[in-house]
Amino acid sequence: MARKSRLALKLWFRLITSLLFFVLIPHKSTAVEHQPARGHHKTTTISKTTHPTIRESANAGMQSMLEERIASLHLTKAIKDKRLSVALVDVTDPAKPSMAQVNGDEMMYAASLPKIAILLAAFERIAEGKLPLDANLRKTMTNMIRHSSNKAATEVLNKVGGEYINTVLSSPKYRLYDPQHNGGLWVGKEYGSGKAFHRDPLHHLSHGATATQVARYYYLLETGQLVSPKHSSEMKEILSRPGISHKFVKGLQADYPDVQMYRKSGTWRTYHADSALIEHDGRRYIAVALANDAKGGEWMKKLIHEMDEIIVAMHAPDATIVSAHADVLPVSGVQQPSSSSKHLM
Repeated sequence: MARKSRLALKLWFRLITSLLFFVLIPHKSTAVEHQPARGHHKTTTISKTTHPTIRESANAGMQSMLEERIASLHLTKAIKDKRLSVALVDVTDPAKPSMAQVNGDEMMYAASLPKIAILLAAFERIAEGKLPLDANLRKTMTNMIRHSSNKAATEVLNKVGGEYINTVLSSPKYRLYDPQHNGGLWVGKEYGSGKAFHRDPLHHLSHGATATQVARYYYLLETGQLVSPKHSSEMKEILSRPGISHKFVKGLQADYPDVQMYRKSGTWRTYHADSALIEHDGRRYIAVALANDAKGGEWMKKLIHEMDEIIVAMHAPDATIVSAHADVLPVSGVQQPSSSSKHLM
């Protein structure tokens, strides 16, 4: 009888001990911030106080100015028809970004702009030790970005693996393609002839982007969060000194011949895209524009001039914030799916 009592007491003690363990010992969170930690290749949580997300950094005054400048260029209808999307992020202080966007989450065909996604995936492979960063690869990637070589882009894509690129873009580490935000950066076809190997799930585009997700790419780049600070710096060097002088480049260089621009554009038929991290006169900002119009390239040349003036106004000591035109709408709705099987720069 005494033996049974001791056994019962032991069982009761183990039960109480187990309950106390689950009550008192904190459990690990499974939540993952949609950005990688600096200098760490694995998916981890990053402190929002260190690097806020640009979606959390909307600036009402900057938004008003962007909408007014778009209206002054008579692009209101293009905005309403969702043939134009724009994102602007002031990163003069990277820890305190300010963002404005119009149709920022509208997925559009982006031609060669998504070659920046191939660049990211290549550096992920390099960091994994699965792709050597030799002089030849560096030259090929530079040609892919600065001169938008389709041959170079296809060569790098095949070295990296097409499906791997979109795995990286969709990963919790980056979320640069995110169904919760209507898509984003996507590469589903070689840059040349042939069929798409994997169109994006939402819009069936072979080479797609949204302005906000492209802006996020550049913000992660500037804050050293693409792969690692070291690899972000390598990627920024490849994006420097654009070899094609049109759109954003042409719109700024006349006024600022010494402007520093880290940039990738895209053009195919009526589709025009441009994206850049821009530095001059102590200011730094990210500009992205996507358009579906024959005049889209001219739009971008004018848009970048207006966006640059917004950044200047944001940092002027006596700056006043203007009100937006009522006929310019902020981002809303979802773009109808579109597709294309032919490609150019």
